[in-house]
Amino acid sequence: MIDPVTLAVLNGRLEQIADEMDATLFRSAFNPIIAEAHDASHGLYDGKTGETLVQGKSGLPIFVGAMSFAVKAVIEKAEKDSDMCEGDVYIFNDPYDGGTHLSDFRLVKPIYRNGSVFCFIASVGHYHDVGGNVPGNYNPAATESFQEGVLIPPVKLYEKGKLRQDIIDIMLANSRLPGSLYGDLNGQINALELGLNRINELLDEYGDDVVFNAMSELRRRANKLMQSYIEKLPDGVYGAVDWLDNDGIIDKPLKLELKIRIAGNQMTLDFRGSSLACLGPVNISRSTTIAACYVAMKHVFPEVPANSGVLDSIEFIIPEESILSVKAPRPVGGYTETILRLIDLVFQAMAEAAPELTNGCAYGTINALSLAGYREDGRRWVMFSFFGGGHGGHPKGDGLSHGNAPISTATIPPLEILEAAYPVMFRQWALRADSGGAGKNRGGLGAVYEIELLEKSAEGFIFGERAKYAPPGVLGGKSAALNEFYFEQNEGDSTPPMGSKMVGIQLMNGQAVRLETPGGGGYGDPLLRSIDAITEDIRLGYISPENASKEYGVELGPDGEIDVLATQVKRNRTLKVETMP
Repeated sequence: MIDPVTLAVLNGRLEQIADEMDATLFRSAFNPIIAEAHDASHGLYDGKTGETLVQGKSGLPIFVGAMSFAVKAVIEKAEKDSDMCEGDVYIFNDPYDGGTHLSDFRLVKPIYRNGSVFCFIASVGHYHDVGGNVPGNYNPAATESFQEGVLIPPVKLYEKGKLRQDIIDIMLANSRLPGSLYGDLNGQINALELGLNRINELLDEYGDDVVFNAMSELRRRANKLMQSYIEKLPDGVYGAVDWLDNDGIIDKPLKLELKIRIAGNQMTLDFRGSSLACLGPVNISRSTTIAACYVAMKHVFPEVPANSGVLDSIEFIIPEESILSVKAPRPVGGYTETILRLIDLVFQAMAEAAPELTNGCAYGTINALSLAGYREDGRRWVMFSFFGGGHGGHPKGDGLSHGNAPISTATIPPLEILEAAYPVMFRQWALRADSGGAGKNRGGLGAVYEIELLEKSAEGFIFGERAKYAPPGVLGGKSAALNEFYFEQNEGDSTPPMGSKMVGIQLMNGQAVRLETPGGGGYGDPLLRSIDAITEDIRLGYISPENASKEYGVELGPDGEIDVLATQVKRNRTLKVETMP
């Protein structure tokens, strides 16, 4: 047994190693999606199973579960080839073998002690462009992965400490922005080198056995803590259904269904009611589905440590033919949209089992937008970014306005960075009034982004969701506003035929695109929201007086102010009707 003080110290030291690796990449990456938005992650993984031991606090939580599968893929390859050695580093972006989508490149390095693997360290980052049919790789019209980018299976980037330049040459030849790719890759290599040095320092100080025992104990405690949380929930089956607008190819909704079964300290997540694999790029692999559920559970039970012990007491039922368990070459580029819906499903189902632990759904789309073209001097430019929206109302208050997607701790790239790097100008970057779902605790507000092209011409694409199915509220809370996208043409504003997915958007100098993103769903009955809170919302411009009257049951006087007495009478009458049998 390891004493509690030593365990706490080692836990902190291990987390610090992962955090330093995160910081190293963030400060050295060329690509704003990593450097500014922090779309990357680092962690430590078990030397035999590949299971997650520790993850950095600044990286994307969605990568915790997925990276475990990635390390397992390396272990399986090494066992098959019987050629893993000290100094090796593996690189790959295979989305079906421990990956997410082709933009996310993984580097995995074994840490050797006394001639055997002690653990693995790994780095993953979202590269700016890795080929495919569209700049930025989020191709909403893809019907197979070959149209989304170059796929690299697990191969050695370093062999016994020697760099394989041929692998780098292949990667650079398949990118529209090879300089950005090369810079990001070197940032990851440096992060792994720092991780190696820090782990060896720690092991030299405390001894291999002590650190190994600490890692095992941390995993055991995570499982035990998760079991205790599950055991407090009432036994039963709790379900939810939500929808994706379409797959970008056929304008038909796709069903996602979850049943949560709780029995004692065990939980089953059953997705058997979900749609079959589709033609378009909103499919995801089984490992990505499990990773998304891990993130959702971390939202519901935030005190559980970030290691694989969290999932030990959860069984997954994911049919192989499902949209949630696809194999190559099904397109998976828009995986973010689907995993966001999975998190929404968990929130909605958990509202039945434990309303005090859940919240309204967040805005539910990253709105991946790319604008690309050539500068006057012939240089290629590619602006790829994602955008924010509102988070759901929750038991303790209103949802966050203009937040990032709940799959991550990433940030939205600042407009100053985007304007400095690309020939664009933001006409507007503002909160979107009346976009948060009404509730006792209101959903957070979405945003309005209007981006004007400063170059002669450009081509763009948009890959979004929630244009047809708004983010739901819970426990009587209302849904948020729908996602809206417009692009200027000579004849006026146009919108994508499928709502929020489109390629081949042609822009000329002075024309703009505009995103109006959803807010978050509300929590609880809007008629229970305090009049003071509604008054303040109106004062700040978060909701209009008309919306306040419609959604919150307030009466407005001739001066436009809330008539408190008339409002109380109206609300009491409405609540009485709602509660009648």
